[in-house]
Amino acid sequence: MRAGIFVPQGWRLDLAGIPYEEQWPRMHDVAVAAEALGFESVWVYDHFHTVPIATDEVTHEAWTLMGALAVTTSRIRLGQMCTCNSYRPPSYLAKVAATVDVLSGGRLEMGIGAGWYEEEYLAYGYPFPRPAVRIGQLAEAVEIMKRMWTEDEVHFEGKHYQLEGAVCRPRPVQEPHIPFWVAGGGEQLTLRVAAEHAAYTNFGNDLDEFVDKSAKLTEHCREVGRDYDEIVRSSNFNILCAPTEQAVADRRRWMEEHFAKKLPPERVERTVRNFADFSGTPEQLIEKLRSWRDAGLSYGIFYFAEAAYDQTGFELFAREVVPNL
Repeated sequence: MRAGIFVPQGWRLDLAGIPYEEQWPRMHDVAVAAEALGFESVWVYDHFHTVPIATDEVTHEAWTLMGALAVTTSRIRLGQMCTCNSYRPPSYLAKVAATVDVLSGGRLEMGIGAGWYEEEYLAYGYPFPRPAVRIGQLAEAVEIMKRMWTEDEVHFEGKHYQLEGAVCRPRPVQEPHIPFWVAGGGEQLTLRVAAEHAAYTNFGNDLDEFVDKSAKLTEHCREVGRDYDEIVRSSNFNILCAPTEQAVADRRRWMEEHFAKKLPPERVERTVRNFADFSGTPEQLIEKLRSWRDAGLSYGIFYFAEAAYDQTGFELFAREVVPNL
């Protein structure tokens, strides 16, 4: 199983309490440590204010971080899980992504999705159309970006976007183009886009859902004439890793205390519960993740809530869990 790790950026209150001037060094330290530990990739979220509720804590902007990480790391690949298509015109996003790919020497992963966070859309003044419209926009956006990365001049007349001679220079370093990660498990529309365009997918809140969505992706690949095995399937995991069960309990207690500084009690409970499925010692986590691997998952992207404050959890995970998957 290939492994990536999320860099703390504030969206999940994972920089809360850290002074502004210390936040980028903490984020950078996690990325550099991940590179040294052998993780294949580092990831950020594309959001503007914190969850599960908006607070006065920071959320650093995803593509700004892509540029910063591109020039301060050397090997590790760089992704967003995932860029919200609605937040930037696809022609502009293609230009940004191509620049980051050049800055990084060809290490960019293009995570893209239709968007879902209605509260954030409305807060920032973005229209929030129905899902079918957002996914239609996504399908056109992926086509536009692919063409801008591979054609000299792009003319496009779609239902949602129109281009009249867009030029993307510099071109990306990667050929034939930057790989797409199409995120989301919408069975009729999103997975159809994935079957047509994705090198990677990202879905599955639990193992049963992952298996079901994989079967639906297989159907779409058959319909569009795509080799299903060409597409790498991935999912995201909230990890709490410690050497003993007592240490696991201590880390869970730290999380409760940490989130209690910013969230009401019922939100604290729900937030910590998000880590319940993948909390444990290395041996316990290996056993849990093997079932996903055996079901066809070959890429995991792992999130550690404490990474900006304490790196020992993801260091232990990298040393003892990943090699056994």
